[in-house]
Formats: sequence, structure tokens, C-alpha cells
Amino acid sequence: MSETLRALVNARVMTDAGLRRDLAVLVRGARIEALAAGDDARLAGAPVHDLGGRLLLPGFIDVQVNGGGGLLFNDAPTVATLRGIAAAHRRYGTTGLLPTLITDTAQAMHAALEAVDAAIEAGVPGVLGIHLEGPFLAPARKGIHDARLFRQPSAEEIADIARRHRGVVMLTLAPEQVPLAAIRSLAEAGVIVCAGHTAADYATTRAALDAGVRGFTHLYNAMTPLGSREPGVVGAALDDEASWCGLIVDGHHVHPASLRVAIAAKARGKSVLVTDAMPPVGSARADYVLNGQTIVAREGICQNEAGVLAGSALDMATGLRNLVQRVGLPLEEASRMASAYPAAWLGLAATHGRIAPGLQADFAVLDDGLVVRETWIGGVAYPAG
Repeated sequence: MSETLRALVNARVMTDAGLRRDLAVLVRGARIEALAAGDDARLAGAPVHDLGGRLLLPGFIDVQVNGGGGLLFNDAPTVATLRGIAAAHRRYGTTGLLPTLITDTAQAMHAALEAVDAAIEAGVPGVLGIHLEGPFLAPARKGIHDARLFRQPSAEEIADIARRHRGVVMLTLAPEQVPLAAIRSLAEAGVIVCAGHTAADYATTRAALDAGVRGFTHLYNAMTPLGSREPGVVGAALDDEASWCGLIVDGHHVHPASLRVAIAAKARGKSVLVTDAMPPVGSARADYVLNGQTIVAREGICQNEAGVLAGSALDMATGLRNLVQRVGLPLEEASRMASAYPAAWLGLAATHGRIAPGLQADFAVLDDGLVVRETWIGGVAYPAG
């Protein structure tokens, strides 16, 4: 039996060329079949979903999600945890994410890799792979990570990370803590290697880029800054045309002016909105425990008692609004930073991140205030709230 063709109509559709008011989006099963003009014959018999003039954007893709819905991936790296985290973020237009394991033991890393593989096999909506943030990081730039667990990667850990997985594998490491041969081996195995929580200088970072580093985790935060005579990690990131930079646009991690500088410096398509989200996103509880420390979210800032930032209480829809309202980006470019650009970073541009024929039917439906009202993943609609 063939799948029913459905028509999403009466929307301002974010296409590759910008917003269009004169198109319907035809969906068959989990895929977009076509963008159709009002007189297209296929509309005649298709069930209609009227979006009431709202914005129809590509679903958001978040490459750094530690938790949500009151759940932290490190606490219980299971399919049930992943299902809960993905559901919490789905309320805010996130249709694809990388659950992120913060620095932990080799056993916890293995369990997390297995859980993500199982979640993808089980069809948990939105889970695209995993992000391992640590444990191969620099004590001098540890942030909230537990430096007692920092180490150089063993051959067994490299093999576990590099083996074939069902989804994308991203690994954040400090280039000065990991041999270039190991970086090269991971990159050649298909792991997306990123630099972060690092005290490296420019030369060391440049060598790591040449060895296979493809991105920078939460640019500006937990890395050596740009200086006049020592460009540092930030300088290497902004100077490199091929790599991607994740940006936490919550108004706390990075000043809007610094965000504008980074976005202007990077080649177009290489700046990506991320959340670094923690359990308070999508939860009534503002506190959680990480590494034995109580973290509290107040006015959108997640901090321990000493004032150290511990991830964020940011969701992707709020990040999108901040890009438009605080940073001053056009909605079209902010949308790409939340969808098309992360899809390209993850190697998923052929299937995700845009509203175009043949791609997965992942959408975020927003009102004029850029508040999510409906989320679609693989052709299935989920109401917000």
C-alpha cells in the first residue's frame, strides 16, 4: 500500500531561497515529496494541514544536548533517558540532536555509545548520534567537568569510539592532550573530532586541524582566547575556513558583539547554533546534580555555588530568537544556523536540515513571536507544550 500524500498549506515556508508564502509542502510518509504552487494538481486529493499563516522552518538540529526534561544523560545512559531528553527538546522545535555525555569513565562512555545505538535502532524520534564531550580535556580549561577523570585515550577507548555505530559520533577533545596520530585515526574512522576545553596555542590547534579536527565546541568558552601575538584556539577557529564553530546564544556564555564577530569572521555556513542544554530545559525543576555538585538555573544561567557555568537552560527556539533579536541576524540566516549548517557539520545535508524534495519531513512551526507551536519529525506532528 502506498503512503498517503499530505499537504501542509497556508504557511510562510523557509526554502533555500528564503521565505515563500505561495507554496504548499507535500509530504509522503517520512519525506518531503515536493514544494507545490497553489494550482498543482496533486493538491486536489491530498489531505490538508492548514498552518494558519505561521512560519514553517526546517526542524532544528542541536549537536550538544546534555539533558532535558529533568534528565541528565550521564546519570543514566539508557534508551529511556534518551527518549525523555528528546521529547523535552522536541517541544522547542528540535527534530534532531546529539545526546552529549560529559567527561566520565570508560564504562560510562561505552554504555552511552550502546544506548544511542539502541535508541536509533528502536526509532526514538530525533536521536541522530552521540557527542562525547571529554574525557580527553585540559585541566586548565575544565569548566564544570571533573578533572579527576581526564586522561589520554587508551587504544581500547579509541577503538570503542571509532567502531561502526548507527549514528553520528562527535568527540570533543583538547588537541594538546591527544597525540596527532590518534586524532588522525579517529577522523579517518568517521568520528567528527572537535576541539574544546583546551589550553592549546595556535600552532597546536592548527596541527590538530590538519590532522582531522573539524569543529570547535562552544566557541570562546573553555579555550584560549584570541590575542594580538598569540591567536590561541579562538584565533585558529576563526582563521580556518573549513571547520565549524558551535555557538551558545543564551546571552550569558558569549556577548552578542563577540557572536557577531565570530559569525562575520567564519565562512558562511560554518557557524552553528547549539544549546549545551541541561536538565532544566523542558522541566519545572531548576536544579540538578553534576559531579556531586548542585547546579541551579536562575534567570537562564546554570551555575554551581562558585559561579562556574554548567551548561545552559537554553532551548533551540530561544537561541533562534536570540540570534534574531539580540545578535541582529535575519531570520533566514538564523534558521540556517539552527538547521542546515548543523546538518552539514554532521554529514547529513542530503537528508536533513532543509525544506526541499527528498529530505526528511522535519519541521518547526512557529508563530510571529518565534515561539514553537508544532514540531514534525519524519512526517509525524507533535504539538508543543
